[in-house]
Amino acid sequence: MRADRVTPGSQTSLREANRARIVSAVQQRGSLTQIELAGVTGLSPATVSNIVKELTGAGVLHTSPSTRSGRRALQVTLARNLGLVAGVHFGTRSMRVALADASMRVLADQRMPLAPDHRADTGLQRAALLVGEMVASVDAAPDELLAVGVGVPAPVDVRAGRIATVGMMRGWDGVVVPEVLEAELGAPVTVDNDANLGALAETRFGAAVGHDAVAYLRVSHGVGGGLVLGGRVVHGRAGVAGEIGHVTIDENGPVCRCGNRGCLEMYVGAGVLLSMLSESRGPLTLRDVIARAQEGDPGCRRVLFDAGQHLGVAAANLCNLVDPEIVVVGGQLAEAGEALLGPLRTALEQRTVPSTAGPVQVVASELGSAAEVRGALAVALDLARVSGSLGVSA
Repeated sequence: MRADRVTPGSQTSLREANRARIVSAVQQRGSLTQIELAGVTGLSPATVSNIVKELTGAGVLHTSPSTRSGRRALQVTLARNLGLVAGVHFGTRSMRVALADASMRVLADQRMPLAPDHRADTGLQRAALLVGEMVASVDAAPDELLAVGVGVPAPVDVRAGRIATVGMMRGWDGVVVPEVLEAELGAPVTVDNDANLGALAETRFGAAVGHDAVAYLRVSHGVGGGLVLGGRVVHGRAGVAGEIGHVTIDENGPVCRCGNRGCLEMYVGAGVLLSMLSESRGPLTLRDVIARAQEGDPGCRRVLFDAGQHLGVAAANLCNLVDPEIVVVGGQLAEAGEALLGPLRTALEQRTVPSTAGPVQVVASELGSAAEVRGALAVALDLARVSGSLGVSA
């Protein structure tokens, strides 16, 4: 599809634009019926049907019969032969890598433990090896890998592809992630903060689908946040937008790893919560705390209650500034459910400006632990589409 061969405003250019709208909608959502495509794109069902038939014949789209609300429908996805994308999520202590086709169907998904202070060269080399192994495991050639998305637990200057702050990820300062991985894999690479990717994934595929303004809180070993407005991740001047884990909730509080005092992360991060229980409960994992709280352990329930309150106070400040339609809570701590979300909602409602629209909706992540790697896959597919690797222009 060569846009430079058509005259802007002509019938041909309009058809090209409609094709791109349909392909972009399928790429972002992964799978839609033709009726859903008409609703998302604003095109008539007849136009959608004709273009889907044309693009299916060209090998760009794939259709299969399905049933929606008791009626037969035609499900539309991107064709498998368009290529593959990989998503990599570096957590504090583990790395998760997923491989998907152009319809966002996950073909392989693996997790690997990492040392708490792993260095960038070691982590990125392992990621490259794992991606290569995954591509081979689905009987694909290396050149079928179109793009790679990477998420890291620190602010990222997405234009430069490097960590935007010093000391947040020891051993990663100054590393340009795309340069390293592109040299290893021979495919374009994009990198972003993991909470930003979680926010994007929940907006496109999870709990926040259909919402225009979304705030996402990722609470696990550390605390991160992401904002999506109008379908786009908000990065700010240097990639620090949404860093709710480093909002000050006590100006005289303990010194955080970022160098400031009294950051939210110093009150709800996993290490802090576990240390509160060490004397009375002995060594526990975060999963242990959640399980015991659900069984009624009063100490574990109290720790989660306090964490929820602290999160609610910080989230209220965010909501008063941005006024999102929905707040999605992800990360391992979100598995605690209402033991965490209940006090979070109460604290948030007490501290946000009253509105005729009522309090902001607060929900748990639908994608769970897969949110960040799904976001990494999504930005990889976006990169492939923009670069023209998918064979269609957006």
